[in-house]
Amino acid sequence: MTNETSPILREEAPPARPTDGTVYVSGAFRPAADAAVSVFDHGLLYGDGVFEGIRAYNGRIFKLERHVERLFDSAKAIRLEIPHTPGEVCDIVVEACRRNEIHDGYIRLVVTRGPGDLGIDPRTCRRAEVIVIVRPQLAIYRAPTDGIRVITSAFRRNAIDATSPSIKSLNYLNNVLARIEANDRGADEALMLDAQGYVAEATVDNFFIVTDHALLAPPTATNLKGITREALLSVAVGLNIRAEERPFTLFDVWTAREAFICGTAAEVVPVISVDGRTIGSGGVGPVTSRIVAAYHELVRSQGRPIQPAPPAREMVAGYRV
Repeated sequence: MTNETSPILREEAPPARPTDGTVYVSGAFRPAADAAVSVFDHGLLYGDGVFEGIRAYNGRIFKLERHVERLFDSAKAIRLEIPHTPGEVCDIVVEACRRNEIHDGYIRLVVTRGPGDLGIDPRTCRRAEVIVIVRPQLAIYRAPTDGIRVITSAFRRNAIDATSPSIKSLNYLNNVLARIEANDRGADEALMLDAQGYVAEATVDNFFIVTDHALLAPPTATNLKGITREALLSVAVGLNIRAEERPFTLFDVWTAREAFICGTAAEVVPVISVDGRTIGSGGVGPVTSRIVAAYHELVRSQGRPIQPAPPAREMVAGYRV
């Protein structure tokens, strides 16, 4: 594989500074340097809110409606009322991309509980805050196409009867602690287990392994219902790759033929070692390569157009004018 397969590594203009561009916040589009939320916002004070990471490719926003649907599901789970319809949220995201002249990029859609009091009671928050931030690129790993090294974190993924991993909330401290552990141990990423010791997910991505029999993904009860994960399961079907969703353990990971992580920002990233154990040949495996290629083709061919379609030209005497 070459670096051309990953937009993260393409030679582009330097990353935008945090003060560049336009941000949607407090009901209006504002210069990024002036975009702010209240210090009393419960999203800041308590992680009380939900968010989505979305990607734009080739002038289209991939799976925009599906991301917004998941945003509203997360909000419903925490009883957070979003002050817009799903269609209105989609329109705000598209307009944010237009104003920032995005062709390929990353979108962060955030809904906080809004400003309230210092107590945790959400009834003090009168109106939710909707924020849309757009950036031309976002790099998570140093060399994603070459594969990453992963360790198993000592921190277990949040239990489903505590803070459900299915809720994409602003409270990512569980994930952050695992990522700190990976940093301390010189790894690129950390793998998190559930309370029973089964594999759940990485700190910000879903996790797959390839065995002699199938492509395996953990059930979503203990990890985020990833939209990239959904897309890859469909991609596997199209490639005639058998895919299963079932629990598996670290032994299954250590002895897997291949492994990879996936997420909206990361896309599909091969895993070449876990806990010092080489996965497969120690390189990018054939199944992963096929999935990467098919996924990159998929995301560049589908999605909500950012720019409106040009008006149709009228027909006069059988010719378009």
